[in-house]
Amino acid sequence: MPITNDIVLRPRFKLELSQNNETVLKSFESEKNKQSDFIVTVIDDHVFIKFPKHKQHFWSPQLHLEINEVNKNTCLLHGLFGPSPTVWTLFMFLHFMVAGLFIAFGVWAYTNLSLKSNYTIQVSLMLLMVIIWFALYFGGRIGKASSKTEMHELNDFMHRVLNKKSSN
Repeated sequence: MPITNDIVLRPRFKLELSQNNETVLKSFESEKNKQSDFIVTVIDDHVFIKFPKHKQHFWSPQLHLEINEVNKNTCLLHGLFGPSPTVWTLFMFLHFMVAGLFIAFGVWAYTNLSLKSNYTIQVSLMLLMVIIWFALYFGGRIGKASSKTEMHELNDFMHRVLNKKSSN
């Protein structure tokens, strides 16, 4: 499973398993009590794997697995690597705030243009929003790059539970 996609901040993958989804979910459920390196939470068809609090930092990834039944002998595993939901929500909130301010400054600049007033401040603020957006994007990329080792650890753990070899 390649997790080196350069554009996506939250890498996704899909695996087809030749096991029943209940069997796979039970293997994750039983594994959570046998080890202490990861916190494993199983809710319905979802499995969340993350690091314990003492090992976490701001960009620590977690692995969200959704295991759907295809038929009695096959299931489809959808995986998503990403930061904690709190960090991701903050990150998205900042993106939407920057986009909203960009639009507001654009409206303000257009209004001043229509009134034949000076609009350099508004255009400068719009440019600042673009710079901030790029800073947020590259900050996310840096965060993803700093947590690649941890993503591989989560991936290896998942493959150990699934009794598969890790394909890095």
